[in-house]
Amino acid sequence: MTTVDYSKDVSLLAHLLRRASFGPTPDEMDYAVEVGYDNILKEFLNPKEADLVPHDMIRRYHVAQSDLRNQGAAYWIYRMLMTKSPLREKMTLFWHRIFATGWAKLIQHRPILNQIDMFRTHGMGKFDDLLIELSKDPSMIMWLDNQDNHGHNINENYGREILELFSMGVGNYTEDDIKETARAFTGWRVVNPEYMSIKMRNNTARPYGYMSWQFEYDDEDHDKGLKTILGQTGNWNGEDAVRIICEQEGTAKYLARHLYHYFVEDELPVPQWPHEPPRNPEAIDLMVQSYFDNDHSIKAVLGTMFTADFFKDIPARYARIKSPAEMVVGALRLAGPIELPSMDLLAAEDACTNMGQALLNPPSVEGWQGGTEWVSTGAYVQRVNFVSKVLSDPDKIGLRNIIDKIKEKASSSNLTHTQLVDFCLDILGPLDVMDSTKSSLNKYISRYPDLSWSDKSGSDSFDEAVVSLIQLIVSSIEYQNA
Repeated sequence: MTTVDYSKDVSLLAHLLRRASFGPTPDEMDYAVEVGYDNILKEFLNPKEADLVPHDMIRRYHVAQSDLRNQGAAYWIYRMLMTKSPLREKMTLFWHRIFATGWAKLIQHRPILNQIDMFRTHGMGKFDDLLIELSKDPSMIMWLDNQDNHGHNINENYGREILELFSMGVGNYTEDDIKETARAFTGWRVVNPEYMSIKMRNNTARPYGYMSWQFEYDDEDHDKGLKTILGQTGNWNGEDAVRIICEQEGTAKYLARHLYHYFVEDELPVPQWPHEPPRNPEAIDLMVQSYFDNDHSIKAVLGTMFTADFFKDIPARYARIKSPAEMVVGALRLAGPIELPSMDLLAAEDACTNMGQALLNPPSVEGWQGGTEWVSTGAYVQRVNFVSKVLSDPDKIGLRNIIDKIKEKASSSNLTHTQLVDFCLDILGPLDVMDSTKSSLNKYISRYPDLSWSDKSGSDSFDEAVVSLIQLIVSSIEYQNA
C-alpha cells in the first residue's frame, strides 16, 4: 500500500487553511506550501503571539468601536481580520456559536467582549477549565439568570443549559440532574466592584458607560446540602458539577460532534442530534478517545481531527458552507489589511447581520445552527453584494498582490482568457469548480478582448478584468463552501 505524502499537497493545505483560519491569502498559501502541512498545523495549534490589539488606538481612530459602546462586533471583526493566530480566533468564534450570549438582553457590549476574550484565552485548553470560566463569566451569569439562583430558591436556567446546550445534549441527563446542577451553582453571581460595599447589582448607564460586572461567590447564598448529579452524590459546588459533567462520555461525544460540524462537514441541526446518529461515527469515536486520552484537552482533540484521514480525504473538502463571519472576514483579508479601524468594519458588522449572523447578538441561547441556514435567497444576495463591493478596487493591497502574482505566473505580458480563469481559480484557492461554472467564467471574461498589460492603458484594462473575474468567483456557489 502506497503512503500518500500530504505535507506539500497544495489542495490539502488550502483545505486546512480554509478550515483552521478564515481562508488563506496568496502569501499565506505560499508560506504554507513552503513549510508543509505538519508545520503549519503546529503553528496553528501553538500560537506564540499575544495577538493584542491596542485599545487606545481603536478609541482614538474610531470611537464607535470602543468596547464601552455598542459596536463591539466591529471591534471583533477587526481582531479576526488582523490576527496572527487564526485558529485561536476561529475557536473563539466556535465557542460564541455554542455558548451564545447576546447584548440585546445585557444591554451592553463590554462584558460580552470580556467573554470573547475569555474564549480566546481558554478556548483551546482543558474543557473543564473553559466550563468553569464560563460559569463565572458575568455575561453568562446575567444572560442565563444565575444572578437569581439562590440557595433558598433556585433558578434552573443555567443548570439546564450547561447540560442541554453547553456540554452533553438532550438525552444524557434527567430533570433531577438539572435541579441538582442548579443547586451546585447557587451563590455564583456578579457585582459591580465600585459598589461592592453596599452590594448594588444594577445595570444603569453612567456618564462614561456601564459599570463593569465582576464574578463573586457568595458562600452564604450557596446550597450546602447533598446533591446527586449524573449519579454522583456529595456536597457539590459548581466546580464539582463541571468535573462530573466533563467525566461523561456523552460530553465528549457532544463536543466532538460540534467540532466535526464546525471544522469537517456540515451536520444536521443540533436539535436533531438526539434522534439522528453522527454522519461519521468512527470520526466521533476517534475524537472522543483523544478527549479522554489527553485529560479533556481541546487542543489535543483538534490535533487528532486535523491529522486524521477523515479530515484530509477528498469528500471533506468543500463540505461546509461558510458562515457569514467566515465569508466577511475572508473577503476583507483578500482585499488587504485594515491597519486602522475604519468605516469598512462597521459595514462588515452590518453585512454579517444581514447574512444571518449578528455577532454578539445570537437569535437565542441555541446560537446559530449553521449549514444550509446560512444560504437563504436573501442571505446569498447579501453575500454577493458584500464581496463584490469589498473586492472592487485594484489598488487595495490584497487585490494588487493577486494581480501581480498572476502577472508573475504568466510567461508573457499577454494571457488567453482560459489562462486567466485558471490563474484566478488557482490563486484564490486552489478552487475546484463545476464545468458549468468554469464555462460561465470563460464566457464572461471574453468580453475583455485584450488581456495584455504592456502599456498603461492595457494595464488598467487587465486590472479591471482580473477584479471583475475575482468578484464573479467569490460570488460563485463553490466559493460559498469551505
